[in-house]
This record gives sequence, C-alpha cells and structure tokens, in this order.
Amino acid sequence: MTSTVSWQRWLDRTGQAAQQWLLGWWRLLELGAVILVLVLSPSSYRRANRPALARHIYLHTAPILAGFTVLCALVTVVLTRIVLVTALSYGLSQYALQLVIRVLVLELIPLTAALFVALRCTIPDGAELSAMQTAGQLDAMRRQGQDPVRSVVLPRVIGGLFAGVTLAALSSVVTLVVTYLASYGFTVSGLAVYTRLFGQVFSPAVSLIFVLKILFFCLAVSLIPMASALYDPHTTRLRTSAEIRGLVRMFSVILLVEIASLVGNYY
Repeated sequence: MTSTVSWQRWLDRTGQAAQQWLLGWWRLLELGAVILVLVLSPSSYRRANRPALARHIYLHTAPILAGFTVLCALVTVVLTRIVLVTALSYGLSQYALQLVIRVLVLELIPLTAALFVALRCTIPDGAELSAMQTAGQLDAMRRQGQDPVRSVVLPRVIGGLFAGVTLAALSSVVTLVVTYLASYGFTVSGLAVYTRLFGQVFSPAVSLIFVLKILFFCLAVSLIPMASALYDPHTTRLRTSAEIRGLVRMFSVILLVEIASLVGNYY
C-alpha cells in the first residue's frame, strides 16, 4: 500500500513537472508570435514609442560594439596564426584559410555574439522586467490601459535583436579583413585567391543558413529572458529556479539551432 501511494505521488509530481515544462514552452511561443505581430505592425513605431525603441537599441549596441569588435580581431589574429602554422607544418596550407573562415565566421562569431548580447543586455533586461513584475508595475500599466508587451517588452526585444545582428555582421567583416591581413599582409596580391576561397565557403545554401542562424540565435537570447520574466513565478523562493529554467530554455534553443546549422552545412 505504501509503495502504491509513493508511486502515485511520483506520477503526480512527474505529470505536474511535464505540464509546467510544456506550459513554459507554449508561453514562449505565444510571446514570440505576439512580438512578431508587433514588430510588423506600423502602430508599434508611432512617435510615442520611438524614444523607447531608440534608447534600447542604442543602450544594447553602442556600449559593447567596440569592445566586442576588438576582441574578435584579437582572437582572429591568434587563431589564424595558429591554424596557418599548423597547416603549413602538415603540408595542408591550401586548406588553412577555408578552415579559419568556417570555424570563425560560420560557427564561433554568431554563437559568441548571441551569448555576449545575452550576458550584457538581455539577461539583465529580464531581471529588470522580473523586478517590475514583482513590484506590480506591469499590472499598474494594464490598469491604466497600457500594454506592457508593447511599451516595455518590445523595445528590449528589438534592442537585443539589433545588437546581436549588428555585432555578428560587423565582427564577421572585421574577421574576414583581419584574416586576410594576417595571411597576406598589406598587399592586394592575394585578394583574388582570398575572394575565390570566400566564395567556395559561402555558397548560397551556406549563406542562407548563416543568416538564419544569426536571426534565430538573436531571437532566442532576446525572447526567452523576457518570457521567463513575464510568466515564471516571481516569489523570492521561486525566482532562482525560474531564472535557471529560463537559462536552460535559452541554451537548449541555441544548441538545437547550432545542431540544425551543422547538419545543413555539412550533411
């Protein structure tokens, strides 16, 4: 009898945990759909909403743009020299630059840019939104006829998206330029060969996967902290577990996107 009761309790707890897990993902998809509609709606860009949008785009991008670009340039110089020297020692120098472009531009930069934006911008934004939810500020906005998703969440999501895409695009260009300079120096003699290698790597299919990966990475790091702040429990006792669940969701989506891109690029 005791074992039957214990088994029933375990089933109840498992069912509740599965229900909460599915509910969390459903709310994330729902928020993503709402944000997509708001992004495509002209009313979201009226004069009253423009200052908040501009402020979050600037605050999410400008303070970290120079530092991240310099960091990417330094890492590119180091990795390029390591790969070139190693490939030359094994007689594989003709494949070295393709390897550098694939590893740095296709794989590392989108992932690093997304995680950098998450750590510096969107996760703190989620914590701020969670504090506003706990303090009742969002409920007060609803009672006043305002939509918190449009006025509070949307600017932060657009700011995170803009920052992630900007960092990834600019860093990709800087990485390609630094790779060329580290390989050929300040000369144009290798430009034709380098351009041909770039074209061999960035085929139309690979380019499409690259763009989609950046967009999905940026969506994940921008939306999931906001969804966790809006829908997860906000009591002091449960806040830590809610934040952990949000991080798990974010890294799960990033991992799935990365696996899908690897399958599309190499299989």
